[in-house]
Amino acid sequence: MNETTDAPLTPRHWIAATALISGLVACYLHLWKVGLTGPLVCSGNGGCEIAQMSQWGQLLGVDVALIGTLGYMLILATALIGIQPRWINDPRITYLLMLLIFPAILFTFWLKYNEFMVLKTFCPWCAVSAVTITLHGVWVVLDRKRVKRLVGPLDDR
Repeated sequence: MNETTDAPLTPRHWIAATALISGLVACYLHLWKVGLTGPLVCSGNGGCEIAQMSQWGQLLGVDVALIGTLGYMLILATALIGIQPRWINDPRITYLLMLLIFPAILFTFWLKYNEFMVLKTFCPWCAVSAVTITLHGVWVVLDRKRVKRLVGPLDDR
């Protein structure tokens, strides 16, 4: 089997698909926050509004949902480039994904801690992002193993 063209879906494919979904969710939250959509569709507890309008809904004056939108779009673009035949086994794509994903995991855990422990609320939309970025962490590690098995580590070139 030709590993480049006949390969099944790689972790990069899953990263791209889920980054698109969570990027759209983050964009929806940002558009709601700036008043460009109707009411926020959320659970009955109001957790989405509480989380979005809290002090943790912004970082240095920038809407956290906008940061999420841009972050997921960067991850999506990198993963889409990384699934092209020319780049499918290039370890540099995996390392770039790691540089995008691992800090995002830490940022997300910090946000979820504040949501749960400080605000004592739950935002299902934020949970979608937390699950997605955690899965991205798992998938990028699996992708590193896949690429290392196929072409060896970048340092050995």
